[in-house]
Amino acid sequence: MSRQAGFHTAVIIATLLFSESVFAEPASESLIIAASPSMKVPVEALGREFEKTHPYVKVKIHYDSGLELRRTVAALQNSGKYFIESGPVHVIAPGGDELITRLEQKYYVLPGTKRPYAAVPLTLVVPVTLVEAPTSFEDLGKGTYRIAISDPALTELGRQTQQLFDVLSLTDTVHDRLDVASDARGVFDHLLYGQADVGIIFGPDAVMERERVRVVATAAQHLSPIVHSMAMERYCPNRVLCGEFLSFLQSPEAKRVVKSLGYLPPGVR
Repeated sequence: MSRQAGFHTAVIIATLLFSESVFAEPASESLIIAASPSMKVPVEALGREFEKTHPYVKVKIHYDSGLELRRTVAALQNSGKYFIESGPVHVIAPGGDELITRLEQKYYVLPGTKRPYAAVPLTLVVPVTLVEAPTSFEDLGKGTYRIAISDPALTELGRQTQQLFDVLSLTDTVHDRLDVASDARGVFDHLLYGQADVGIIFGPDAVMERERVRVVATAAQHLSPIVHSMAMERYCPNRVLCGEFLSFLQSPEAKRVVKSLGYLPPGVR
């Protein structure tokens, strides 16, 4: 391991072990999650909910991008300083399940511990002031609605939107009524400034704008949403506590939390 990588890892460990909890007063034990910044909102909300039933635990979260997260976990495990139940990280929560699969292959997370906790659906939204609104994605093929979408060539949101149109055989029908924005923010702007009647965005984005738009349909029954999972880090310092947290992710309380944030519990259609 290079001197730079070693320094980076040392800083991370010090931050995780000695920083104040963002959720609770000092408690007897910490639960450390290494997460992608893109999952900040649901991971922090789930951490707070877990602490309600585990008052002796404080949840701490270290954020890194996918590549840096993988490098950090690899550096920790290849440093030779840790062994079973002695590491500084309990749970890994990347921005997509592809990274967890890679970490499983390297045995950086324990195989069989992956737990899905949130799925990201496409939603059809309209301004809250719109009275005559469609009630399904299929309705887009029957009316004259102008549709704001994200650019399929530039964004994952746009790519999934195009895939949904293909699945519903709407591609040719709606082509002349599409208003293409550069990203999700652009979809909102085009919708709210009257360039479009409806917009297609991810569920969590719709919740963030719930004072200005309302969701009229969700596409989970037509298109499998992106699923996010967490898994136990190989050298997790307390496997019992870690197991409790991973089980909690699939509890009714956790499902309520993710639904309130615009996600779907995995498997819900």
